[in-house]
Amino acid sequence: MFGLGLMVGALLLLGVSMWTFERSRLSSKEIALLVVLAAVASVGRVVFAAIPSVQPVTCLVLLTGLVFGPLEGLLVGAASAWLSNCVLGQGPWTLWQMVAWGLAGGSAGWVGRWRPASGRWTLTSLGWVWGYLFGWIMNLWYWAAFVQPHTWPSWLLVNAGSFGFDTAHAVGNVVFALLLGGDLLTMLRRFHRKLLATTAPALL
Repeated sequence: MFGLGLMVGALLLLGVSMWTFERSRLSSKEIALLVVLAAVASVGRVVFAAIPSVQPVTCLVLLTGLVFGPLEGLLVGAASAWLSNCVLGQGPWTLWQMVAWGLAGGSAGWVGRWRPASGRWTLTSLGWVWGYLFGWIMNLWYWAAFVQPHTWPSWLLVNAGSFGFDTAHAVGNVVFALLLGGDLLTMLRRFHRKLLATTAPALL
């Protein structure tokens, strides 16, 4: 029942996000750019698939959230997981990867609204934190589905087993953020300003 409840909650989160997206006033240009970002993140994950837990998806999803907002970050995160798994393999883990990367992008979006001038160091900090949060969300699915009994010791044991992979994820995020984050933030913000400038008259 615990695992079923988690799955229902995950599906509700994604369903509400899609419903909100359908009712949003994003322009076709904005949607096209978000699709491109999701595709780039997916390709990046596939390219780095040989290195466990190290991939640029998290960094790109966080960048999207910081620049475009919570909903856009969530959708790009969820789409990136689904698209990349079309190559790497779909399974019950796909739902949880969609949720984890979606929440990463959504949280970055709220940080971006709180601090609109957030830069490379904010991205780096988020990347470090989400290296572990992503792992814990995936562990929650594994713990609920395959581990008995559901106790604090068993939960801590599952997280201890993934600590090395989560640390590799966090370190990889920091490296990508430091190497690429500043330039990509500047580029995406420039694109975002142009999109707002070209779509604003149509929305008035």
